[in-house]
Amino acid sequence: MTGFAQYFRGLWNGSRQGTADRLLLSILDQCSYPYAMALRLRAKAFSAGLFRSSLLPRPVVSVGNLTVGGTGKTPMVIYIARWFMERDRRVVVLSRGYGGSQEGKVRIVSNGKNILLSPDEAGDEPYLLACSLPGLAVVIGSDRYRAGLLALEELNPDIFILDDGYQHLRLKRDLNLLLLDCEKPFGNGRTLPAGVLREPYSAIERADLVIYTKCKTFPSQNQIDKPWCAASHRLTGLIPIGGEDPVSFQAMYGFRALAFAGIAEPSYFFQSLEMKGISLSATLPLPDHCNYGEKEIAALCSLKESSRSDCLITTAKDAVKLAPYLERLGTVFAAELEIEFADPRPLENELKKLL
Repeated sequence: MTGFAQYFRGLWNGSRQGTADRLLLSILDQCSYPYAMALRLRAKAFSAGLFRSSLLPRPVVSVGNLTVGGTGKTPMVIYIARWFMERDRRVVVLSRGYGGSQEGKVRIVSNGKNILLSPDEAGDEPYLLACSLPGLAVVIGSDRYRAGLLALEELNPDIFILDDGYQHLRLKRDLNLLLLDCEKPFGNGRTLPAGVLREPYSAIERADLVIYTKCKTFPSQNQIDKPWCAASHRLTGLIPIGGEDPVSFQAMYGFRALAFAGIAEPSYFFQSLEMKGISLSATLPLPDHCNYGEKEIAALCSLKESSRSDCLITTAKDAVKLAPYLERLGTVFAAELEIEFADPRPLENELKKLL
């Protein structure tokens, strides 16, 4: 995470309480009002038909959130795609392709048989999705309707999953899933730039189902008046990037590991590793969607040596971009992440309606 991003995280979560910090936050708070009003008007314009929202001739499931930062959208998309594919449905994920060189263009990342773009071209998350499930097709495009039309022409899907689609109102959806962080669903309650909310709280009304994610303990009741369910994210093991067999966390006892991650909240990832008994000799948070180059690899190599680490551990999203550097980095593990629901029936009941 950059120093700039780290500072604003501290400002938003209340850990920065200096006089200058409070003054800046009050200024940003004034800026958040017109931002929130503009988003409310935008949503109302789509709802009233003043702005066009296009319809694809196949069911669309949207997976998204209200906040800046990680709520576990990618593993949730994988979970839902697997659920449909186990019922013999052809699934296409529509993603923006953020961070890839082809961002903004409509491109097929995977046709379900072959992966056609590199992670540098597709972006880390679409590439990870394409690698995660055999048979899953992924198409990128800033205009997800055009991406869907290409998928209809080339891939003939039964179901679309709209990745990070809560704010993408230009495409109609049949099921609107809103993911909220169980510990801090609305951050400090402010919209950007004074807080982490992408939209005001009122945007919850568009959700068909709320899914609380990253729950350490499952809540017994909902905080808002919407159908809901709760899920936790748990690390299940480590996969060597070189392609060897998976390794259990128990097998890592006694080894010193350098953990690094280019995700929205790397501290959560580091804490999860320590809870699994991994001895972290050092950690390195990197910017979300980090594009690994000489600077980042040199920093990792230097930190590995100075911390006397035996190996490196990172996320699956980061791992897909590291293949060219394995000779320099040595042993690198990708941590496997799975979703576990307290009760999946509220979600599954909604998915069954689309069959």
